[in-house]
Amino acid sequence: MNRTLIIGTRGSELALWQANFVKDRLAEIGIQATLKIIKTQGDIIQHLRLDKLEGKGFFTKELEEELLSGSIDLAVHSHKDLPTKNPPGLIIAAVSERENPAELLIIHKDCVDLSKRLSLKHNATIGTSSNRRKAQLLSIRPDLEFDDLRGNLQTRVQKLRDEKYDAIMLAKAGIARINMELSDFHLEEIAPVELIPAPAQGVLAIQIRENDQELFDTLQSIHNHEVAEAIAVERKVLNLFDAGCHAPLGSYCRKKDGKYQSWTSIADTNEDFPDRVFLTSDTTEGMAEKIFAKYDKQRKLPSSVFITRDLDENSYLGRYLKKHEIQVDARSLIRIFPTINKLDSFILKRADWIFFNSKNAIEHFFNLEPLILKKTKIAVLGRGSESTLRKFNRIADFSGDDLGIETADIAQEFSKLVDGKTVLIPRAEGSLMTIQKSLTENTKVIDMPIYETVIEEQVDKTNAEVMIFTSPSNVEAYFKENLADPGQKIICIGHSTAKAIEALGLTYTLPFSPDEMGLTEAIFGLNY
Repeated sequence: MNRTLIIGTRGSELALWQANFVKDRLAEIGIQATLKIIKTQGDIIQHLRLDKLEGKGFFTKELEEELLSGSIDLAVHSHKDLPTKNPPGLIIAAVSERENPAELLIIHKDCVDLSKRLSLKHNATIGTSSNRRKAQLLSIRPDLEFDDLRGNLQTRVQKLRDEKYDAIMLAKAGIARINMELSDFHLEEIAPVELIPAPAQGVLAIQIRENDQELFDTLQSIHNHEVAEAIAVERKVLNLFDAGCHAPLGSYCRKKDGKYQSWTSIADTNEDFPDRVFLTSDTTEGMAEKIFAKYDKQRKLPSSVFITRDLDENSYLGRYLKKHEIQVDARSLIRIFPTINKLDSFILKRADWIFFNSKNAIEHFFNLEPLILKKTKIAVLGRGSESTLRKFNRIADFSGDDLGIETADIAQEFSKLVDGKTVLIPRAEGSLMTIQKSLTENTKVIDMPIYETVIEEQVDKTNAEVMIFTSPSNVEAYFKENLADPGQKIICIGHSTAKAIEALGLTYTLPFSPDEMGLTEAIFGLNY
């Protein structure tokens, strides 16, 4: 290609970064380009909420008009701003690699409370204009309040500095791209498997005229095919739901270990508790349609659930079950007893890391009033343990919440992090010790059984349509005298629990995450 290309872009710092990123990528393949700044309706109209603008062309229409008129050769967009259908005559020729699609909660330091989920004080006010974010944040923290927030990244952050909000939420991708200075705030990164992002969040789209075949062929050199395949699922989900409603919607798809994993969150309003679906597939073909079918209003959900632990009706799972009027039989089938009453301070001083693989381990450990050195870091298996840890005013330095259901996968990542260090592992008597077995030879392990479980001798049978087992001990206790009825569905928290069910010859569902959020996904995703 001999001509110098003209790239159309908005004029914000982030938009210019994105356009220059594409310009540099083109230069790498020998194509020269210049920028043309174009102002859009989204830049001009500041009184409408972002959820009224995103995905509806308010940030893209003027760029597309210039593209169609021939005054620019390509337009660079944040992909999440694009409608799901291109205007006649235009196509998306290439997409970028995906920047981290996580959400970033930026908190004024006076409003931090480490004991609470998200490290945010009670009744805090968050600046955001996204109904998707509001619905999901309220499901995690129903005490939160919200005020609308508009403007470019610098304007929004300055409003937080001016104390107009207690916190604001932004996409991490934009912050990372312009390397914004945020050291005067407390930052909480929320993984995309926990707070599900907007479709195609973190991806750039390069739009061209449909008849410019030469440019299309040239752009294939910088096109990320794997990202395009994953976000096609997200954008198709958005397209399918736009046909019927404008609900707050999050959709995220990724390829991991050869399989596609997708998460979807949809609520009727920004105050409604969202329904979440987790789906895996060998291919993206038909994946969006399967997700859409899960939200069919006529689809049957279970009328009753049995779970082998106490359940707070105001917890995440409790509120989800209440929304769908699902009756609950919640009772633990085991009793837990501490096996030590004092911790050796010398042992605590030796530990570089402490790893907790359960909520019980955390509670029993901290009930012993440990004197933990500042240098000692804490790791947890996932979100459930992380939430319990916060009750003791501690934040995990490592969490396996984004790594999947296999404890072995989490152990492998953790072992890389602590190679050559000393790791203290408080645990239950008789636990599988998956973490210990995965650590390297250079890693010193302080193995510390601190509690034991005793199963109940007589356990009443449940007639609930769904049975949720939370540990291998609870499986042992229930099936000692009882059998599963035909048609009863079984959900397991954690891989070790699943193995106990598998040993009985029973089928089960394993949530992606071994916590209440994962359980809601598993319950909503059951087929009847």
